[in-house]
Amino acid sequence: MTRTLENQIAIVTGGAQGLGAAICERLAREGARVVVADLNEAGAQQTARSIQGLGLRVDVTDETSVQSLFDRAVADFGRVDVVVANAGILIAEPIAEANAEKWRAVMNVNLFGNFLTMKHACRVMKPRKNGSIIQINSKSGKKGSAANSAYAASKFGGIGLVQSVALEMAPHGVRCNAICLGNLLDSPLWTDPDKGLFVQYLKAGKVPGAKNVDDVRQAYLNQVPMKRGCTYDDVSNAVVFLASDQSRYITGVALSVTGGQEMS
Repeated sequence: MTRTLENQIAIVTGGAQGLGAAICERLAREGARVVVADLNEAGAQQTARSIQGLGLRVDVTDETSVQSLFDRAVADFGRVDVVVANAGILIAEPIAEANAEKWRAVMNVNLFGNFLTMKHACRVMKPRKNGSIIQINSKSGKKGSAANSAYAASKFGGIGLVQSVALEMAPHGVRCNAICLGNLLDSPLWTDPDKGLFVQYLKAGKVPGAKNVDDVRQAYLNQVPMKRGCTYDDVSNAVVFLASDQSRYITGVALSVTGGQEMS
């Protein structure tokens, strides 16, 4: 059976754990050779070992680090076909209480880090006139999010970045799209008892009247027409589609994968 991404070379930032690791694993199952990039070097190498890929320590906010990532991928594999800009952070705080440095940190990773990743992806893809850049965004990139201004601002900016890159690179055969995912309610990002989003959102008062994390969870489920959270597979299916030639006439799109919660 022919795999969708046979012999493709892919880079995934933020690939050490969670959604990023799941994307790496799916790309590998589809036949891609995967470079796992993450600030967590041990985690990146662990994910890479499980898929026979290459794990590297990369700080997406540092241009030298990002440039070295792409140079190493080209040196080892000859080219880069697919880039998944997945690295990101979320710090939930009401706007009147928001810590300015934390706010800046979210923008630095989520938006500036995406810029650096896309800049160097374009640098190596443009001469070959081929490539697919996929940004992992959020429904918060299309609709504001209370007590989450830094995250939403970074994601709105991310869509503008995607559209701009798509316009600039279309004549050079390089596509750029975003995936605006829904809430990964069953993932450690949400369920971690110390710093998961259920805990963060409860403390931030994001769900009025919520008394515990179960109340927060139910409130988020109630917002989804399909009545379930987003899964790693839901996102990975979209990644494979946008990475493959099946989407060769699609660029500049912010694809909602939200179970009907966001339909634009």
